[in-house]
Amino acid sequence: MKVIEKKAEGFVCDAPNTQASGEKGLALVKYLILGILFGIVFVKAEIISWFRIQEMFRLTSFHMYGVIGSAIVTGIISIQLIKRLGIKSISGEKINIPTKEFRKGQIYGGFIFGLGWALTGACPGPLFAQIGSGFTIIIITLLSAIAGTWVYGRFADKLPN
Repeated sequence: MKVIEKKAEGFVCDAPNTQASGEKGLALVKYLILGILFGIVFVKAEIISWFRIQEMFRLTSFHMYGVIGSAIVTGIISIQLIKRLGIKSISGEKINIPTKEFRKGQIYGGFIFGLGWALTGACPGPLFAQIGSGFTIIIITLLSAIAGTWVYGRFADKLPN
């Protein structure tokens, strides 16, 4: 099973957004508001703090492990509730969560991701919150993440499974 297939019209994601009704214009404002609130939570919880991230990688503080652990538990519970109760999307559509298979390439990708996270003090989640908080140097990290995503998309079919 490939994550990305190259088709005549370009790259196609293995798990595309299958929402039947498209949203345009002011309907998208709710996502902007949600993103701003999410960023405020990141700032207040010190998730965007370079020092907190370094504490995590130096194994000197439980703070980030607690945040990540609670996110994992919340995700597990949410996915199980969606699957078992047949919860539908906000627009009433069935939510389909495909089964994932483990591949050794995930080990390499995780290592590269963790290395970048440790070196820059930023993972993709809080990048925009860091930039919005005035840490404009993180724009370099954002551009690097975009470049890395492009490189992956360009060479995905040549990488180990």
